[in-house]
Amino acid sequence: MYVPAWPGLSPGHFIRPPSAQEPPFPLKAPNKTYFYRARNAIYHLFRSLRVQHGETVLVPAYHSGNEVWAMRAAGASTRFYSIHRNLEPDLDELARLAKSENARALFVIHFLGWPQPMKELTALCRERGMILIEDCALSLLSQPGGQPLGSWGDYAIFCLYKTLPVPNGGLLVQNGSVAGSLTAPELTPCDLASVAGRTTELMLEWIRSRSDGAGAMLTGLKRLVGRTLSALRLERLPVGDIGFDPASVNVGMSPLGLALLKRCDYEEIRRRRRNNFLFLYQQLGGKVAVLREELEEGVCPLFFPLLVPDKAAAARALWDRGITAVEFWNSGDPEATRDAFPEAHFLRDHVLELPIHQDITPSQLEYMADQVLSLKRLV
Repeated sequence: MYVPAWPGLSPGHFIRPPSAQEPPFPLKAPNKTYFYRARNAIYHLFRSLRVQHGETVLVPAYHSGNEVWAMRAAGASTRFYSIHRNLEPDLDELARLAKSENARALFVIHFLGWPQPMKELTALCRERGMILIEDCALSLLSQPGGQPLGSWGDYAIFCLYKTLPVPNGGLLVQNGSVAGSLTAPELTPCDLASVAGRTTELMLEWIRSRSDGAGAMLTGLKRLVGRTLSALRLERLPVGDIGFDPASVNVGMSPLGLALLKRCDYEEIRRRRRNNFLFLYQQLGGKVAVLREELEEGVCPLFFPLLVPDKAAAARALWDRGITAVEFWNSGDPEATRDAFPEAHFLRDHVLELPIHQDITPSQLEYMADQVLSLKRLV
């Protein structure tokens, strides 16, 4: 059996009519701009903010790295703050840093769909006059307490392709004052090879998850085509990679991706992700270590996060069984050192993600649970 990490793209997505339902936040936000990737949105945001010399941006020590490098490329200075093993910040430390580091902005990451303590963080930003920026790249469709993540701050950034079956797409939302340079930036269309390549991958993942043999054969063919394109020097702009490329910051989201957004059933996506999480927790809770055990109403989880003693070994064992577990954020910016931020590095060492996206079937969930329990020495 094959269990893909990300939702695939079925033929039905292309032929179904646009949904008659109103799209959820942030897709219905009045002031939004679509980019090829979320890191492009972060770059443009910080170019617009013009963080001055002597001012800093407070950033969590637990991060991917892409967001930090995008800020710095835009001219911002960063200062890291601690994230505990429960994925929440030390509020007292944040208050001290806001004062001592002359913080212009607070950058908040909502990890894996779960919210940060937004009432307290909003109050801190109001008290210190800081700009509040929500990174919702991992938390699209989460609305704990009925308020969507990304609607608390002055600005919010989303990564659409982490949750939805689209070939690319990042989104910047302006909730407060609106900057014209962010509302209608001069963006270039993404190239056809990049869109076609990633779209093909998503379709093959969908086929393989339902017919492993056929999908594996087609995936091999796709790799051959990819090598041919590389030999012809037809470069494609990746998604989901680690790194920041200043040459690609002005690339916009593809028209195909925008069209596919109109054909998603967002309530069903949220419902399935929640149900899949709850099923795995029912099977695994109390038997293996789980990073987040509670699933409050409104949270839309990105993955099912395990805590494992040897992340690389556990991931290899699951991949050998057809389960594409994700080694979440193995490394970040080198300035967030292990000595200074031991709890963030604990998370980097031990968090392993199981897929629970909307394409996962009941039989795949049962298979994952059985395989995880059979690997008790690794998990």
